[in-house]
Amino acid sequence: MRSMGKMRRMWWAGLAVGVSGAALATALAVPAQAADGVADGVGGTPGWHLTDTGSDARFRGLAAVSRRAAWVAGSGGTVLRTADGGRSWRDVSPAGAGELEFRDIEAFDGRRAVALAIGEGEASRIYRTEDGGAHWTESFRNTDPRAFYDCVTFFDSRHGLAMSDPVDGKYRILSTGDGGSTWRVLPGDGMPAALPGEAGFAASGQCLVSSGPRDVWLATGGGATARVLHSADRGVHWTVTDATLPGGDPARGVFGLAFRDRRHGLAVGGDYRADQPSPRAAAVSGDGGRSWRQANTPPSAYRSGVAWLPHSRSAALAVGPTGTDLTTDGGRNWRTVDTGSYDTVDCTPDIGCWAAGERGRVARLDF
Repeated sequence: MRSMGKMRRMWWAGLAVGVSGAALATALAVPAQAADGVADGVGGTPGWHLTDTGSDARFRGLAAVSRRAAWVAGSGGTVLRTADGGRSWRDVSPAGAGELEFRDIEAFDGRRAVALAIGEGEASRIYRTEDGGAHWTESFRNTDPRAFYDCVTFFDSRHGLAMSDPVDGKYRILSTGDGGSTWRVLPGDGMPAALPGEAGFAASGQCLVSSGPRDVWLATGGGATARVLHSADRGVHWTVTDATLPGGDPARGVFGLAFRDRRHGLAVGGDYRADQPSPRAAAVSGDGGRSWRQANTPPSAYRSGVAWLPHSRSAALAVGPTGTDLTTDGGRNWRTVDTGSYDTVDCTPDIGCWAAGERGRVARLDF
């Protein structure tokens, strides 16, 4: 047991300083059963350590600001914020939002954040705060009954996009240039046609992600094939590529994306139904999403969220209802390292990694 604990410390410490994938793989040579229960911080071992949110909401929206600060958004119009590493959480839910379903939140710091509520017609809304959630402004309310907004992303503190499921056969994109205070629908001329039945999954706030000042990617499912769309000009023009993840069913597709730069990306997903297998639940791209390669050893089950580990060119985490998986070789091979249920994951440059999910579960990665 002592040697197992030492190996675990090597593993997480290695992630913290961004050591090579080979060194991490050596540290991961621990029996699989040793990972059981790490999510609950059993015995104080490094790993996911649950925090007491005092909520039973399902948090699919997560914005990690630092090791000490994070925001979560979820069911029942709930938004929480912590500034002390999760030791305490403050309920900063927008007034009158109890009937809304928040599925994404983007935070610029501990005071400024933008939250997206999903749903048909006017249920899709965007809220913005500049005072830590003490006051919120509704900056967008969808008035088109055909639209259903799923995700939001920001390139910087001013420029961002939000995406809706297809309207008139194409994904609809909202754009802001003032930090989310105002939004406008972009022209659809540069958007490829959607497949029959295709849509985005509002499962983790990662169906629309960005990297750098102009690149953005959109994940799809529900159609004949799972696809990833890419824009290099902040959502004006798009290209589309088939992914290797399962498709051909409304419950299958790409659920989460993560790009550590404009070239290197990860895609996770599968079939979200608990009684259905997901044999091809991850893919990797090295050319900005122009092509995708199936993982040699994908996660063993559906995964909805994914995040690159800070200061590492090869390590990332993927999460889902049945556990957390780690890759140390850039997404080619994954290994389950935890069995706790989470829907989304996010990391910050100061090694602040957070995960959130059902029944008020929010955890921080502790070393």
